[in-house]
Amino acid sequence: MPERPTESAPGNARTNGADPALPRPRRPTEWIELSRPPASELHTLAEEFGLHPLAVEDAMEAHQRPKLERYGDTLFVVLRAARYLDAPEEVAFAELHVFVGPDFLITVRHGSAPDLSAVRRRMEDSPELLALGPEAVLYAILDAVVDGYAPVVAGVQNDIDEIETEVFRGDPEVSRRIYELSRETVEFQRATRPLVGMLHALMAGFAKYETHEELQRYLRDVADHVTHISERVDGFRQALTEILTVNATLVTQQQNAEMRALAEAGFEQNEEVKKISSWAAILFAPTLVGTIYGMNFRDMPELSWSFGYPFAIGLMGVVCGTLYLIFKRRDWL
Repeated sequence: MPERPTESAPGNARTNGADPALPRPRRPTEWIELSRPPASELHTLAEEFGLHPLAVEDAMEAHQRPKLERYGDTLFVVLRAARYLDAPEEVAFAELHVFVGPDFLITVRHGSAPDLSAVRRRMEDSPELLALGPEAVLYAILDAVVDGYAPVVAGVQNDIDEIETEVFRGDPEVSRRIYELSRETVEFQRATRPLVGMLHALMAGFAKYETHEELQRYLRDVADHVTHISERVDGFRQALTEILTVNATLVTQQQNAEMRALAEAGFEQNEEVKKISSWAAILFAPTLVGTIYGMNFRDMPELSWSFGYPFAIGLMGVVCGTLYLIFKRRDWL
């Protein structure tokens, strides 16, 4: 059976400087902590405390969305805690399922966060808060989960600042980093955004069931923090979208500049090829004439002609001059 640490009785809290406006003493809150429990253990607790089968089924499964549901006099809350990992620049998520009854509280963790031992120490050091019942423990858990979001927000903000620098520096790997951080931000948004509605629904329920005003005040403070964090996360997602657009624009401009440089280089190369081809054609004409008359056949009449040599030289000059004028007119030379 799981360990069942029982908090001190609220009745003793009044003798330790508790607020005289607190409600009359309630039964001690029994808090049971479970970490990835087997199904048999959770079913045993469900029979003992009258937990709803649907809530129990959800608690056995991880990858649930944050939600708040009421089954009779028992609240079932699903939270997603988050931790920022510096080395891989990732956000690690863990799930926490909480059953809140009239005089008991059961937590089922899927992951290492949040640190519920710190929550337990806080409640032990605040008997006046513990006197408010299981709802006060739920508030402390919510507060711990929301406080854990602050380092994640700071880490993501730092990553975005670094990405902005890399974008304008032209880092080729920045697109991949933007995409990965966008995925982390979307997951973080899925963990924080539902909490806003959940906390407002919880405050409405506390008002309906006349939960102590001090606890409602604490819960409003947590709701304010969640709203602020949710707005920051929404801003991160929008900023990353804009950064990705700017990066795509800069990459396109760089590619256009490279294509333009290649086109200019190709144009210059074509001009050089034209010049080389033109001079090759001009030099080919006298080579052709000289080759023909260099064969020295016996029956070539020009060999015994006294003007044969000047005629051959003149023919070479006329052909070369004509080709030069043609290529010059076409801007090949």
